[in-house]
Amino acid sequence: MNQVVKKEKSDIALSSMFEKDSHASFDNMGSGDFALPFLRVLMQLSPEVDEMNAKHIKGAKAGMILNTGTKQLISGAEGVNVIPCYYKREYVEWSDRGQGTSAPLAIHPVGSDIVATTKKDAMFKERLPNGNYLEETASYFVMQEQGGAALVTMKSTGLPVARGWNTMMNSIKLPGSKGMFTPAMYSHVYNLKTVQQSNDKGTWYNWSVEKIGPVQDKDLYEQAKSFAVSANKGDVTAKHGEEDTKSSDEVPF
Repeated sequence: MNQVVKKEKSDIALSSMFEKDSHASFDNMGSGDFALPFLRVLMQLSPEVDEMNAKHIKGAKAGMILNTGTKQLISGAEGVNVIPCYYKREYVEWSDRGQGTSAPLAIHPVGSDIVATTKKDAMFKERLPNGNYLEETASYFVMQEQGGAALVTMKSTGLPVARGWNTMMNSIKLPGSKGMFTPAMYSHVYNLKTVQQSNDKGTWYNWSVEKIGPVQDKDLYEQAKSFAVSANKGDVTAKHGEEDTKSSDEVPF
């Protein structure tokens, strides 16, 4: 018992000492010096799940949610509460795995003329004349209810989930001084879980979205609003890479 009390007092003392120098030495760091992490669904072939892979994370299992920045593992059954702040849909251009860089070759807006030049190949990929392929991607810039910003991407079989989430958000109506209105997407909290799905070609994990309710904390609401403004201005960026594409390569069409 005495050891527990001593540890608690020590932790409080350390916290007080650290608080005096809060944010010290971060002066020269701007938004471009930090990477926006992804919240990603782990699949059977994800390197974090493979015990023999250098990227393996102890305890990682298919169906879990991974924060790629902190490497935190989240139970897919319990999920994570998030506040969606900004949404965009675009077409990411990739080369086939093993050819060239693991980063996207280009990112095209939804209205780009290049989208009309694709043809579906045998793997149902939208193949461009240059041999690369486009992947329609829905991206959500979110604030985690427990703190921290992240990016959630949905593609392939995740696109119907994204459309359902968008419909859910747009369907919220609240009474106002001039009648009913649709609040900003960052007004509500949602729980993201994972569910197992399958077809005649295989089994995989997908996102599942449930509305929790309005944001209750004013400070959290203001943080989400500020993040939404920054994302809309393009001040917040995320680097799509191999870790972002691994899961979609495993989804059977």
